[in-house]
Amino acid sequence: MQNTIELDVRYYETDGQGVVHHANYFKYFELARVEMLKAAGHDYADLERDGVFLVVHSVGAKFMRPARFGDKLRIVTTVDKATPARIEHRYDVFIDSMKVAEGQSVIACIDREGNIRRMPDILLPDE
Repeated sequence: MQNTIELDVRYYETDGQGVVHHANYFKYFELARVEMLKAAGHDYADLERDGVFLVVHSVGAKFMRPARFGDKLRIVTTVDKATPARIEHRYDVFIDSMKVAEGQSVIACIDREGNIRRMPDILLPDE
């Protein structure tokens, strides 16, 4: 499964050097995951109402080139692996055809009380 979003870098996302602050990439990754879920026909708010909470187990990023205010980012999100216990995503961030960053995350599923639960079948690929 793969999904692509585009977004413009906003001024407040940059640091004193005019470069996107590294912490904002984790926000971009979260936005990309939520949009991927929507594109698959699911709404995160509905999952939460049903007692399904997707939480970040781990996340990381590598930066190749700076992105700046006004740049249009294209974020390609790929599900590398999905099991009943977790979903592993990969993120590739581009300005035009130039890769500026890449990242990965592992998402787990918990219930309202914070207990680990099985990933809902609707979030797992068909076998």
